[in-house]
Amino acid sequence: MESMKPSAVTPSKKLARSFAKVLHLRALIGIASVDGLKNVISDANLKDEGNMDKTTLNWSESFNTDDDEELQERVATEALLAKLFASISTVKASYAQLQYAQSPFDPDGIEAADQLLVSELKNLSELKQCYLKKQFDPSPETAILAAESKELKSVNKTYEITVKKLESQVRLKDSEIMFLREKLEEANRQNKSIEKRLNQSGALSVLDNLHISGLSPSHFITVLRHTVRSIRNFVKLIVDEMRSSDWDIDAAIDAIEQNVVYWTEDHKCFTIESFLCREMFDSFHFPNFSLPNESLPDRNKQQQWFFGRFNELKSMKAKEFLAEKPRSSFAKFCRIKYLRLVHPKMEASFFGNLSQRNLLNAGEFPDTAFFTSFAEMAKRVWLLHCLAFSFEPQASIFQVGKGCRFSDVYMESVNDEMLLYSDQTVESDPQVAFTVVPGFRIGKTVIQCQVYLSPHQTMVKNFTSTKER
Repeated sequence: MESMKPSAVTPSKKLARSFAKVLHLRALIGIASVDGLKNVISDANLKDEGNMDKTTLNWSESFNTDDDEELQERVATEALLAKLFASISTVKASYAQLQYAQSPFDPDGIEAADQLLVSELKNLSELKQCYLKKQFDPSPETAILAAESKELKSVNKTYEITVKKLESQVRLKDSEIMFLREKLEEANRQNKSIEKRLNQSGALSVLDNLHISGLSPSHFITVLRHTVRSIRNFVKLIVDEMRSSDWDIDAAIDAIEQNVVYWTEDHKCFTIESFLCREMFDSFHFPNFSLPNESLPDRNKQQQWFFGRFNELKSMKAKEFLAEKPRSSFAKFCRIKYLRLVHPKMEASFFGNLSQRNLLNAGEFPDTAFFTSFAEMAKRVWLLHCLAFSFEPQASIFQVGKGCRFSDVYMESVNDEMLLYSDQTVESDPQVAFTVVPGFRIGKTVIQCQVYLSPHQTMVKNFTSTKER
């Protein structure tokens, strides 16, 4: 077996052995007879009293000395750790300052941060040597306070640099927002310019060299698309005016169509579009929209006559045509449709007066952006009407009523979400809530009407819960 090496005797072990000896002595005294020891103890008390006091004093002094040494060692260790943490915090602050000085580039700041970083790394190396060589600070309490102060200053510096960095990022984000906002405004201007060009006569330039003998449903579809686009532009204008005039749009929607479940809030604009189409396409199937006091040529000449009207107006702006021919059929059409479409209360709410209405009643035309937009929309509807009567047989118009089942042949849904929802259920086909844009027939060709679909009454609850999810 290996020989056991003698272990170092610590002060606590010395004290334990001394207490063991005392206890052992007391045990021996307890074994001896009381009578035989009384005299011995009484005689020995006087002799050993001085010796016992000296022994007790020596034990107490030894115990206090050991405690002081342990306390001093612990305080010195705490001072060393405090210095270590303070240096680490300073290194962290220096590194943060070094990063901050790199962008934007600050050579003086980089040099100062680098010097402080190197200095603290040297300080850490010195602390390591002190720990290994047991070279502690002679005034640990003062060293702890100084280290804590240094650490707090470094932490504050780190926070200050972080705040500066965040403020710099905020300024950068603000500049990015301004740049993107300018790009958005530029894109909006370009979109408006493109829309304006599309709404002008140049959008129908593909029909410039068209002859009546070459008419086909595709030409009618082209004009119809431009007409629907113009109607939707005017819908946007009306909705903007409603919002700026603090209208209750939901109440206005409900007044047009009741008990309709909308897939999203944005779909409510289809109701306004439906109302516009209803008013603008009313009497579309009659020549000249059944305008009063309008004469027509012989039936065998009507086709060419309507095609001539189409070519006459398609290359001009509505405002220019109305200025040149204020008593034309188109001028009468614009006047009647505006007075029916724009209610006096609506006009007064939008513009604060009825000046546009009064001018129309007096046989003149307003020079406002609102009426110009309306006139361009009316021009598209009028051109579509002229083209419809240029076919032989003439194109006819149709729409479907509320509650009809959806048909892919005659209808096109403006809210495809309803069709997707219907495909995923076992319920029957969805129903038509209202017709948005009417459909047309040209011979055997059917141009689908655009409809807004709503679920059956038994599907409303599930439909609403699906939207909420």
